Amino acid sequence: MGLLRGLVVKEQSGFFRVEAQDGQSYICRLRGRLLEEAQSSDIAAIGDRVQIAPLDTQENAPAGAITAVIEAVETRISTLSRAARTEGSRGSGQSEREQVIVANAEQAFFVFAAAEPRPSLKLLDRFLVAGEKSRIPHLYIVVNKIDLADPQQVESEFAPYRRAGYTLLYTSARSGRGVDELRALLKDQLSVFTGPSGVGKTSLLNAIEPGLGRAVKSVSQNNFEGMHTTRDSELVKLACGGYLADTPGLRYLNVWDIEPEELDAYFVEIAPLVGKCRFNDCTHHNEPGCAVRAALQKGEISKARYDSYLKLREELEAAYAL
Repeated sequence: MGLLRGLVVKEQSGFFRVEAQDGQSYICRLRGRLLEEAQSSDIAAIGDRVQIAPLDTQENAPAGAITAVIEAVETRISTLSRAARTEGSRGSGQSEREQVIVANAEQAFFVFAAAEPRPSLKLLDRFLVAGEKSRIPHLYIVVNKIDLADPQQVESEFAPYRRAGYTLLYTSARSGRGVDELRALLKDQLSVFTGPSGVGKTSLLNAIEPGLGRAVKSVSQNNFEGMHTTRDSELVKLACGGYLADTPGLRYLNVWDIEPEELDAYFVEIAPLVGKCRFNDCTHHNEPGCAVRAALQKGEISKARYDSYLKLREELEAAYAL
């Protein structure tokens, strides 16, 4: 049998479950030469399109046995990553390596509550920076629990994001508002669905598809039968078509490979102004002739978003100094 194309739908400590073009599911390991490349970054991750070579023993293989080898990983259209501390020999002596959370996501949904708890917009800004860095084609802001807040206040609070060009979706798992729209957007796509705790994400997923919230939550408890592994990452298959990746842990800007002077490129309303600043290395903090600060004074960009940019840049500068 020749090579088969497939999609990585589960990953655990170097083992991969691949749904292949022949309709079969294979448990795979990376070919040796790919393992060498995986020291500094995850060569294969959930969402990757790969080419696998089935092994001759697959037909009578016991549960949990390796039934194929990943020979090649196809070029990614997007990569949502974060910096991870290395252990042992991983990372080839570097203190950090790239951990790929999900590859080839076509859209990301950042879920926040309109109330109970109040939305942390600085945390939302971190999520959006991660999304912009990842090159995920479509980023959505989901404002859940809209039934618990004053609509005019919510609209005012999130207005800077609409002006910046982001699509806002107002939802309520309780009333059903926005659920049909969200379900239609998820159909036949590979999507990232994430947000802080307490925002009603599980209830919203269950409203989209009965049991979906529970299925996403149980991902961390599932194991390949017969394997003793620790790391667990999985795509959940949707009844309407497509896959959903739940990605907790993006609470901090530990996104891979963003330097302080690059941060302004990931604030979409600031990026077009950078070339108009007097100095090429403008930090947009207190330099004369700064086009970003001029736009701020005219009310053309949000003060809250600008403050988020300064805070994140300060954190990155401190991290790089270490």
